[in-house]
Amino acid sequence: MDSTLQNFEKRQKALRRKHKRMAQGYVNKLDRESGLIVQKPDSKSGGFAIRLLFLIVLAFMAFKIFLLAGLGEQKYLSHIQSLSTGSVVEQAGAWLMRIDPVTDRLAPILSPYLM
Repeated sequence: MDSTLQNFEKRQKALRRKHKRMAQGYVNKLDRESGLIVQKPDSKSGGFAIRLLFLIVLAFMAFKIFLLAGLGEQKYLSHIQSLSTGSVVEQAGAWLMRIDPVTDRLAPILSPYLM
């Protein structure tokens, strides 16, 4: 009896998980074996992690652009130089904060609006 109850709970949990995924969207497909039309969860509804990572990178780039535009290139580079002589964490921060082509092009455009 105990194994029957565990099997039922396992199937019930799988069904709840499937219905939760189907609430995000589903697709009707023809089952080739039985010839029935079955509904399956749509696989396009995922990608949350990729969007979150993209937004984090975009926010970091905006931070760098505002920082470079606000401080000016010489002062920004002196701060990066002081970071590169510190601990390993500070050196990693200096590597991340170095001026890249996107930051180099967008900071001069933004700097007149910050002054």
